[in-house]
Amino acid sequence: MKNMNLPNKLTILRILLVPFIILCFYLPPSWGMWVAVVLFIVASVTDTVDGRYARAHNMVTDFGKFMDPIADKLLVNSVLIMLTAQGKVPPVVTILFIFREFAISGLRLVAASKGVVLAAGNLGKIKTTLQDIALPFLMVGHVWKVFRIVGLILLYASLIMSLWSGWDYVYKNKNLIQQG
Repeated sequence: MKNMNLPNKLTILRILLVPFIILCFYLPPSWGMWVAVVLFIVASVTDTVDGRYARAHNMVTDFGKFMDPIADKLLVNSVLIMLTAQGKVPPVVTILFIFREFAISGLRLVAASKGVVLAAGNLGKIKTTLQDIALPFLMVGHVWKVFRIVGLILLYASLIMSLWSGWDYVYKNKNLIQQG
């Protein structure tokens, strides 16, 4: 890690934070969820910072292009699964999010095998932003009902953006699918 650039270190940090966030779900909710929220927000901020920093300082690497989306999926989907296990998110919502991520990851792999890099689009970035705001509200939804309501509204908005951006991705890259 000594020779790794800052954006890649932030990506690794985000991955390393995931088990600690999950662990917080098993701590007393009176404080465990607050710790989880803080860790989740820190991890979410690293997702924004590492990409912007890498592009601004010409530090984009193959490692970063590959691991950054994986780190984001690990973070968001782990929290979604934990919230589903607690009954705070309907299972079908989590399944749809994960289905979309697998489908887009598969499309990216097909593209990569043909030498094409599929960058994240604006719709996907909106989806991620909505998720990153919704999940902390849902994590502490037990404190005030309004947190849960706001979290669910944002989560469903994120789900709509997730499905829309997934469809947009497939539509814009249908030639990759048709080529087999």
